[in-house]
Amino acid sequence: MSTSSESGAHPRFAEALRERGLADLIDEVRRFPDGARTAAEAAAAIGCELSRICKSLIFAADSVPVLVLMDGASRVDVERVRRELGAERVTRARADVVRETTGYAIGGVPPFGHRTRTRVLADRSLLEHDVVWAAAGTSHAVFPMAPKELVAQAGGTLVDVRERTS
Repeated sequence: MSTSSESGAHPRFAEALRERGLADLIDEVRRFPDGARTAAEAAAAIGCELSRICKSLIFAADSVPVLVLMDGASRVDVERVRRELGAERVTRARADVVRETTGYAIGGVPPFGHRTRTRVLADRSLLEHDVVWAAAGTSHAVFPMAPKELVAQAGGTLVDVRERTS
């Protein structure tokens, strides 16, 4: 089995995989020497459709961090998130809040294995694929997982929160 430094997974995320009985995924991590901070960059590096990338985005709902998992081709509709949570106000979390909440920097936030436990909303669009790719704790590494398992590992609630295109 690869070590996290060999695979490119962040050590904390590699440990989260081991703790969940998913250590075999460490060997499936793909590393990008030049990094892939955006979903488009990750999709290009992997050679997959943009919608097969799972973005892990932190928002602040009435100042409480919440994780939204969204396919890479879609944008989050903040108003739908607000209604789903029954919050007064939802905004994108600042970079320092993302790092403090998850333990990871923007561009490398994985869907689970965070420093703190947060509420997780997962958009149903992720289920349109048999496998999606998500950050493995850095902007230089991603891992594949079946979307239903990914949502379950994240403790997510399936919702419809993507922006509708006209």
